[in-house]
Amino acid sequence: MESLKITTAQFENKSGDKEYNLFVIRRLSKKAAEEGSKVIAFHECCITGYTFAQRLSREELLSVAEALPEGPSVQALQSIAKENNITILAGLFEKDAEGKIYNTYVCVSGDGLLASYRKLHPFISKHLSPGNEYVIFDLHGWKCGILICYDNNVVENVRATALLGAQIIFMPHVTMCTVSTRPGAGFVDPALWENRNEDPTSLRLEFEGLKGKKWLMKWLLARAYDNAVYVVFANPIGMDNDQLKNGCSMIIDPFGDVIAECTKLDEEIVTAVCSPMKLGHAGGSRYRDARRPELYREVVGMEHRSELKVNWMEKP
Repeated sequence: MESLKITTAQFENKSGDKEYNLFVIRRLSKKAAEEGSKVIAFHECCITGYTFAQRLSREELLSVAEALPEGPSVQALQSIAKENNITILAGLFEKDAEGKIYNTYVCVSGDGLLASYRKLHPFISKHLSPGNEYVIFDLHGWKCGILICYDNNVVENVRATALLGAQIIFMPHVTMCTVSTRPGAGFVDPALWENRNEDPTSLRLEFEGLKGKKWLMKWLLARAYDNAVYVVFANPIGMDNDQLKNGCSMIIDPFGDVIAECTKLDEEIVTAVCSPMKLGHAGGSRYRDARRPELYREVVGMEHRSELKVNWMEKP
């Protein structure tokens, strides 16, 4: 297995404007390919937009969603991938033959659709159906998996994906700067984004504090470290409908170290080299070997029921 050069991206998508979003994906994919990258990953629902789906009716969401692999967006991604000789991972809303709608992330090369994954824990719309399986696929000699946003907050999903063989887990998000029950959380004023060129300091204080990056760094690095996997995190920057997001797309190695990170208050791509050597040297590989499933097999599989119901998506 050879080293693999991967790029992660951040940009400000436009809600429901697939033509514009694919235009940006084309431009950034071309730039990554020119820098020698073999793979580029974009954020959750980057093709369609994400947060605006919370106000769409079922019929409206169906009109935004596409069938796979014949839908126009996957065909456009294939064209972009082929002309730039790069593999692209991007998100959209999918509809199946039965009319179910999913939050889906696809991996597309110049030859077509390589993999698709349906979010296990969707919540932005009551019209979305949950996916019901993990996805492991080959990419340039590496075993890869996908987990979308909230899926990564359920630690069993990350462990299961790693146990199924994933060496790289793509983690597309639309996250941070959102209301929550945790201390320090909350929305960031969109006016700060509009004034970012004149006053970048005030915006960075919000983006890098507990509303944003400080929260992310509490747990994301541990997902890579505990499982000895590369994590490719992609997140939008700017306005996603009425919510401001802070980007900080990054690539984390199996030691839990950030080896590439977007830091601009603007669209940006960053690239890192994934080395096979780190997979076996990182402590997480020993931790997996040291597991004793007989001790907790039944515990992990226990059904549970939470009596606490908090709608943390509602604005205060």
